[in-house]
Amino acid sequence: MTQTAALSLPPIGFGTYRLRGLDGARAVAQAVESGYRLLDSAFNYENEAAVAEGVRQSGIGREEILFTSKLAGRHHSRPLADEAIQESVLRTGLGHIDLMLIHWPNPRQGLFVEAWQALVDAREAGLVRHIGVSNFLPAHLEQIEEATGVAAEVNQIELHPRFPQEEQLAYHRERGIVTQAWSPIGRPGAGPDSVLDDPVVLDVAAAHGISATQAVLAWHAARGVVPLPKSQNAERQRENLAAAEVSLTADEVASLTALGRADGRLKDQDPAVYEEF
Repeated sequence: MTQTAALSLPPIGFGTYRLRGLDGARAVAQAVESGYRLLDSAFNYENEAAVAEGVRQSGIGREEILFTSKLAGRHHSRPLADEAIQESVLRTGLGHIDLMLIHWPNPRQGLFVEAWQALVDAREAGLVRHIGVSNFLPAHLEQIEEATGVAAEVNQIELHPRFPQEEQLAYHRERGIVTQAWSPIGRPGAGPDSVLDDPVVLDVAAAHGISATQAVLAWHAARGVVPLPKSQNAERQRENLAAAEVSLTADEVASLTALGRADGRLKDQDPAVYEEF
């Protein structure tokens, strides 16, 4: 049995969705040089090689980087899962993947337990160091643990002030599962649905002399959530990372959490029914 150290993640990671090719690699290298150590990739982002190249270009030692990738829905059956994990490791050229997740449970397909067993075995073989899931509901988390005796270390979910996921977050805390947030600032751009234009967020930002984005990222950190913001802009990358040093009051955290809506999901991707391939 391969022994791995307990998982320890920095307070803010770097999202890489749509960062591809040479420009993507440069953006990742810039992020690493700015201080990011947790990088989030996926097979379906089609950028595992670009993110890994960014790590190499940065000149930062491999041992300092936590490289994440995700298993696609079309690779959930056991033979395909084994091959896909191996291919992801080979594609990066980094020797191993630090954190491998199942991207979505795909409940109608019903093969996520097979996929989870493949991740468990890949960890035993040393191909990956830590394993977890993405977009899993409590019922899915319980099913994989009951079937294999191994619990997920991480669950990466949609989480932002419009969709604060209080019940799921409490469930993770009780079970020692690390929560990561994708789309951590919600819908980008201006307009009534943009969290960054909400008066509550702007008031919190003004009180601390920070940007609205930093206020939202500080909210995540205060709740024990690891957000994964993405930016190709060097200054914004540094600002996002600096949000981890901002301490919000309990009332400020509560005020941002209160922005949640019943219809807060960005694209109505409910893991109970959504299928991703």
